Amino acid sequence: MKKLFAALCMLFVLVACSEKRPAFTNTDITGIDYAKGFSLKDHTGKPVTLESYKGKVVVMFFGFTQCPDVCPTTMSEMAAVMKELGPQSDQVQVLFVTLDPERDTSELLAQYAPAFDKRFVGLYGTPAEIATTAKEFKVFYQKVPGKTPDTYTIDHTAGSYVFDKEGRVRLFLRHNQGPAPIVHDLKLLLS
Repeated sequence: MKKLFAALCMLFVLVACSEKRPAFTNTDITGIDYAKGFSLKDHTGKPVTLESYKGKVVVMFFGFTQCPDVCPTTMSEMAAVMKELGPQSDQVQVLFVTLDPERDTSELLAQYAPAFDKRFVGLYGTPAEIATTAKEFKVFYQKVPGKTPDTYTIDHTAGSYVFDKEGRVRLFLRHNQGPAPIVHDLKLLLS
């Protein structure tokens, strides 16, 4: 009887001490060993890292400004998320990382990202810096030739990464799911 009581007490202690994880609707990637950071420039030309946004929940999406579908859909969805978050949206930073540094200049990114929401920031770097960042985040991208050398498109990963206020990667957001599941998860990270 004493052994049973001791075992029950130990089980109670273990359950009480275990970390309770939030019930995210998107993919919880807390603790993965990649997507740890970046070193790029924002669309004003200022060097930035993940540390630059500490204190905010960061949503990071990789794309290109001439993308015909996935990128504008994702950016529009994030703009809707920001509206639904209301005042809490000021604690969220959306970053658009170009995968097309040859065409996506800082001037173009300065028009593109804030067109969806004035707080959105476009990030760019040299082709080598973009390749390094994409590799760190396990983002696939590949040029697809067009009719002329300037009209290529880029196949790329369509999801977004989310970091908590301390700069730890927490979520991978699926593409085109609508704002509600994203709002749900961001509110959990903001609370």
